[in-house]
Amino acid sequence: MVRGWNLTVRVAGPIRLLALVVCLMALIGCREGEMGLDKLMPQDVEGWRAEATGRVYDRNTLFEYIDGGAELYLAYGLRQMVAQRFERERHPAIVVDLFDMGSSEDAFGVFTSEQREPEAGIGQGSEYAAGLLRFWKGNFFVSIWAEGETSEAERAILALGAAIAKAIEPPGDVPELLGLLPKEDLVETGIRYFHDHVSLGHHYFMAEENILGLSERTEAVLARYRVAGGTRYLLLVRYPTPGDASAALHSFVANYLPEGRQTGIGRIENGKWAAARRWGDVTMMALEAPARTQAERLLDAVTERLEE
Repeated sequence: MVRGWNLTVRVAGPIRLLALVVCLMALIGCREGEMGLDKLMPQDVEGWRAEATGRVYDRNTLFEYIDGGAELYLAYGLRQMVAQRFERERHPAIVVDLFDMGSSEDAFGVFTSEQREPEAGIGQGSEYAAGLLRFWKGNFFVSIWAEGETSEAERAILALGAAIAKAIEPPGDVPELLGLLPKEDLVETGIRYFHDHVSLGHHYFMAEENILGLSERTEAVLARYRVAGGTRYLLLVRYPTPGDASAALHSFVANYLPEGRQTGIGRIENGKWAAARRWGDVTMMALEAPARTQAERLLDAVTERLEE
């Protein structure tokens, strides 16, 4: 009998016995997988010790732990997460939230969704500020925070992060779309990777309606660029088919850039410039450019990369 399961099986012959063994192995493997995230956690660091067993949540129960913020992780395809508390007498508690996002691209996406601070040197991308460490590596996004700021807690947070990052293998890949971003004037902490319309609206408001046809089947990168006279943005979206990309381009021009119906470039309501074009299954949009030439150059640079 597997603990937690009430199995009564009457075995008659080797075939039924084999079936029972396979069933039991599947059930045991499932339960071990549920607690697999715990294996990435150290039991103690810098005097802080793990408190019992971490609490495990999935897509159906995450709201019990993150009320009002679970949607972010669900939008990136969350599989499972574990919350582990670390205690040390007369010191603030430290909490580790470890998320299995199912892919390195979505782990990267969750990390970039709120990235603000310079690189902290942990995992494949990280930041630390005010008692909070955020990083990603492989398929995992990790948040470590203390219930009070002290120098000892900071050292423990960074040590915990380094230990967890070391335990995560193998490392993952960043989304391929990032390879299309021109490097000149790019703000490294201003890159956002996502899938759906709600996520786009969180980073850049374009319209109430989903005029770009974004969904869990699309990939999008929004990047910020420093330019003389202000900031410009580049939005790249990869669609399931070139036809989808073409439909999105026409919808964008019709709803957001009516001045550019013929050329794909024009001024928007604030007087700045926007431009759009399609290459294969990718639709690209330059936004908020102070000058027409700046918008055109940005799309030209992306086109050159796509042609390579």
